[in-house]
Amino acid sequence: MLVMLFIWACALARVAYEARVDQQRQSAIVNQGWTRQIMLNLRSVARQPGQVRLVAQRIEALRLDMYRQLGFRTNARTVVWQDGRLVYTSAPGPLAGTGWATWIERDAPTGLVVERSEQADPAWMFTPSAARYLLSPLVYSLPFLLLPAWLIVRVGLRPLRAMVAAIEQRSAPDLAPLPASPYRELAPLVQAINALMRRLSQRLEREQEFLTDAAHELKTPLSVIQLNAHLLGSAVDERQRADADAGLKTGVARATHTVHQLLAFERARADAEATPPPLEDLRALLRDRLALAAPLAMARSIDIELHASAPCALPLHRESMAALLDNLIGNAIKYSPDGALVTVRLEAGAGRVVLRIGDQGPGIAPALRHKVFERFYRVPGQDQAGSGLGLAIAERAAARNGAVIRLEDGEGAGGLTAVITFNQGEPAHASNP
Repeated sequence: MLVMLFIWACALARVAYEARVDQQRQSAIVNQGWTRQIMLNLRSVARQPGQVRLVAQRIEALRLDMYRQLGFRTNARTVVWQDGRLVYTSAPGPLAGTGWATWIERDAPTGLVVERSEQADPAWMFTPSAARYLLSPLVYSLPFLLLPAWLIVRVGLRPLRAMVAAIEQRSAPDLAPLPASPYRELAPLVQAINALMRRLSQRLEREQEFLTDAAHELKTPLSVIQLNAHLLGSAVDERQRADADAGLKTGVARATHTVHQLLAFERARADAEATPPPLEDLRALLRDRLALAAPLAMARSIDIELHASAPCALPLHRESMAALLDNLIGNAIKYSPDGALVTVRLEAGAGRVVLRIGDQGPGIAPALRHKVFERFYRVPGQDQAGSGLGLAIAERAAARNGAVIRLEDGEGAGGLTAVITFNQGEPAHASNP
């Protein structure tokens, strides 16, 4: 409708302009004809000066009466000279306004000069009859435009209404993808809805998986806590009370560790943020996490060496990266014998950053290195306490930070080295402090 109104307004402006130009041209032609007609009538009475004025007045009165009957209004002025003397003028004074057309006729034998000026009147375009003439095409065309438009919109939106009805009929847990639309215009909408449903399904599956894992893993420590709490209440001597108290503390510690690991695992596999992560200095982060792990290493006389020559700025999710470092450093300390050495190396160059964390523990057989990244998997024969989530957390945290993690043989005799590779281009280095 707006486009149609705009086109109609442009057409109206063009019609008005052309009508004005045409009216001015027609006024000039009519003015020329009237001037010649007046001259022809005045020639017959040119020898009678009194009649010249009378004939000019009658012709002007006849013109006014004719235009009045036609309903046409115009401004005109007629001036007659004879032998240089003014004989008649219908409107004394100068011409006012614009758009005047003037024509002069001269007759040398009689000495008559007739000058007639007429002004075109554009007011006819604003009369009711002109408005009806100009608006009628627009008014008559509206039903023929609105009815097809209504039908087209109604038919065109039918597939969308069917899609809405199909979604409304679904139950809350039903996140199956919508069938592909045969209409090219609706295909992107269906794809976007299906992508959203996939993300929601994955999130719900993760939440269900988290609840299942929590229920499974917390069942044993909670049973231990319940049993030892019962034993503590029914103990009859100090030894039984001490054993029950130790078992209770062990159960609480295991439950606490399991909860922390489950939460860390869930955070590590969380969806990536829409905005890119900020730049973090990996060397500074390593120093912070090693400082937190130092008391555990000192308690067993384990030395930790950090080899990082310069700051290394990378886009990192600080929380997940801290969980990755805590798990790998903690595993290296836990599985190393007393008095051992844990080595941490940060290497940058060739468009990538490599972090190596090596221990001197028993290591893991190559055939089992891919399985230890599975949730709750523990190497057979392992006597160290744990939940089997540490490496799973590390792997997902590495993926969230654009890195990959793999396990290799340790440096020297025995041990294991965790290698984290960041393929994110050259890191930003700062000057050494």
